[in-house]
Amino acid sequence: MRPLTETETQTLFSKLANYTGPSLTHLIAPPAAAGSTTPAERHVFRIQNSRVYYVRESLANLATSVARPNLLSLGTCIGKFTKTGKFRLHITALDVIAPHARYKVWVKANGEMPFLYGGNVVKAHVGRWSEDCPEHQGVVVLSMNDTPLGFGVTARSTAEARRLDPTAVTVFRQADVGEYLREEDTLFTT
Repeated sequence: MRPLTETETQTLFSKLANYTGPSLTHLIAPPAAAGSTTPAERHVFRIQNSRVYYVRESLANLATSVARPNLLSLGTCIGKFTKTGKFRLHITALDVIAPHARYKVWVKANGEMPFLYGGNVVKAHVGRWSEDCPEHQGVVVLSMNDTPLGFGVTARSTAEARRLDPTAVTVFRQADVGEYLREEDTLFTT
């Protein structure tokens, strides 16, 4: 595992900032827990075979003693760089992104299964959404009981989405937790 280069870091942070906004800094240096005198442990991003991992700094330092060909993964896989240099988030990043998400969309119970089967979120399935969400902004999709289901990109702003018909798409799906079952053979290999 190696640290990311400057261009890789910019690409990764621009993608993550699309979902987290200004709270991106909390991913690297999480704030101390309430009532705790010791600061929370720092996290870093490391790359191994074009995949980016989010890992505690102390654990990343220990991983330097393992040869690169022998190390398969470490920490949470955030996503991977494509051959063209773009970054693609994986569903495994949901646990890292969801607590820091700037904009959220809550899906009604009747819309959970269509989303988990790989469909986009239509207006009829939206229970509520964050106010003032712009168009083409990254959002985390949650069930009505605040369970993260996936993430996507808004098709319309919040103001425009209120005027749409019930079958219009409001969120384009990027990843959902159903991928763990649909793509279990290739999720971690390609």
